[in-house]
Amino acid sequence: MRDQADALRKKMTGNMNHSTNKQADVIAVVSGKGGVGKSNFTLNFSIGLQKKGKKVLIIDMDIGMANIDILLGQSSTYSIVDMMNEEMSIWSIMEEGPEGIQYIAGGSGLNDLFQMNDMKADHLYRQIESAESAFDYILLDMGAGVNSNSAYFLLSSHSVFLVTTPEPTSVTDAYAMVKYIHHHEPQLRISLIINRSRSVKDGERTAGNVKEVTKKFLGKNIELMSIFPDDNAVWKAVRAQTPFLLHNPGSKPAKAMNETVNIFIAGVTQDETEMKPTFIGRLKGFLRPGS
Repeated sequence: MRDQADALRKKMTGNMNHSTNKQADVIAVVSGKGGVGKSNFTLNFSIGLQKKGKKVLIIDMDIGMANIDILLGQSSTYSIVDMMNEEMSIWSIMEEGPEGIQYIAGGSGLNDLFQMNDMKADHLYRQIESAESAFDYILLDMGAGVNSNSAYFLLSSHSVFLVTTPEPTSVTDAYAMVKYIHHHEPQLRISLIINRSRSVKDGERTAGNVKEVTKKFLGKNIELMSIFPDDNAVWKAVRAQTPFLLHNPGSKPAKAMNETVNIFIAGVTQDETEMKPTFIGRLKGFLRPGS
């Protein structure tokens, strides 16, 4: 086990330029309600980044409903809960997915992460710091909605991807999520993903409504990142337990995902010189035992 973990760590850090002290860009992927395709987006977006030569790690933070491994048709041996309870290395709980992405499964006991003594807290910090310096992107696949526990990870991220559908209840819950984030961390950047849209016009209308209400009542600007069509190619890929980007690369959702990844990378390139606080530095402020 230890040998495998060491080999993976060396593989992921082998081509790093340590002089830059580059830290991963941590992105929290959230939704106001469940069933909007958040995990599917996270998985396919990560694969798209990996195909562009980026090193990507997904951490499944969906308590009790973790499903990244299910979408991949794989069975995970360990979870982030095991890392804490058994004081394991973060590298020993990683699983490899398509195109070389790494992912960490969630666990039903994820709430235990937030009830730590000093020793467990220090272990968590060391493990996350190890991964933070080895990847270009770490995507946190958050559970639907938000609670006082998951909020620590959400608010410590560098940016947020908010996934919703044109369904009215989904839009309402998405706005509630924006309101929560803005109240606690008003400078946190939020990008909107409209999923399962019947048409581009339908997606643009939905995004426009969310942006208008957010600007009017919160004074916050959010940006539309992408619109994904309601397409059977996604359903067929889920049934096949294969990411749609690989199952049907010529489909409309796959083309939309590739375009999304290209736009995202282009935007990041423009902001590369901006200094950001580390994710673990922000997280420590929330997870101090006794705070």
